[in-house]
Amino acid sequence: MKKIAMAVLDNVESYICQFLLSFFIILLFVQIISREVFNVNISWGEELARFSFVWFVFFGASYAARLAAHNRVTIQFRWFSRKTANYIVAFADFIWIVFNIVIIYKSIFLINSMLQFPYISPTLGWSMAYIYMIFPLSFSIMTIRIIQVNYLKLVKGIDIRDPDKIEVDGEVGDAGKGEGTK
Repeated sequence: MKKIAMAVLDNVESYICQFLLSFFIILLFVQIISREVFNVNISWGEELARFSFVWFVFFGASYAARLAAHNRVTIQFRWFSRKTANYIVAFADFIWIVFNIVIIYKSIFLINSMLQFPYISPTLGWSMAYIYMIFPLSFSIMTIRIIQVNYLKLVKGIDIRDPDKIEVDGEVGDAGKGEGTK
């Protein structure tokens, strides 16, 4: 039971992203069909799709932090040992965490301001303060994920590698073996 709970928590952003992307696509599909086939416009559909897409992007950024899949320039690390390179990346991640904390603080300030002086979405009638909650939420989760990846890398010695890089490294390694040519 504990393993299942940990697996769910470890992939919570992935599940949220899958739901939001599916919801976004289905909503846009229904909106296009209703407009083109039935000449009925769903006025709130576009706004809700936009909000779900924005939330998808921010949860996706958090999930990418968990996978250590954010873009980085790493060619310079080939000159250092893996341990030294990991500490340099950890220092860069520390700067990233400081940036996230600033964004969290500023977004909470903005949300409080929007609660005092409400700004309402045009078609749904929702307070935009609730939509903007994605900023402190996603940047907080992203900060936790950055700390988690660095803990796994520096303390536990587990090499968290970008999944796309693993595929490319495998293909480059296989290319030299003459596989795929006859």
